[in-house]
Amino acid sequence: MNLEELEKLLNDCGVALYDTEIANENGRQIYRVYITKSGGVSLDDCEVVSKLLSPIYDVMPPVSGDWVLEVSSPGLERKLSKIDHFAKSIGEMAKVTLNDKSQIVGKIISVNGNDILINSDEGNVSVNFNDIKKAKTFIQW
Repeated sequence: MNLEELEKLLNDCGVALYDTEIANENGRQIYRVYITKSGGVSLDDCEVVSKLLSPIYDVMPPVSGDWVLEVSSPGLERKLSKIDHFAKSIGEMAKVTLNDKSQIVGKIISVNGNDILINSDEGNVSVNFNDIKKAKTFIQW
């Protein structure tokens, strides 16, 4: 199943695909599906999606070898790996590491095409999405 098919299937369940990832933890391969929904993702949403995907992935595994399926929300502090993630996180705080290893910490102000405007301690900084190595939202306590 490709990502477009997965997105459509999830939309039919009333949730949206945020991202997928493959992780190795304690010798286990984990295929994670992160979902979002207006108003927040419930445990029931995760259960419905897991029960829907499990039989499909039993026939068409998303990864080779032994693996485990995990379905969850991306969480309050989540990776921003797509331009759409930044657009949906306007107003939130983010830590952004650029390809040159410099870091910007601040509030996401706007997204225009591939340009992301972040208000940091140094003022407003415009960053091109292609210059970002990794980024994550965070909660200021």
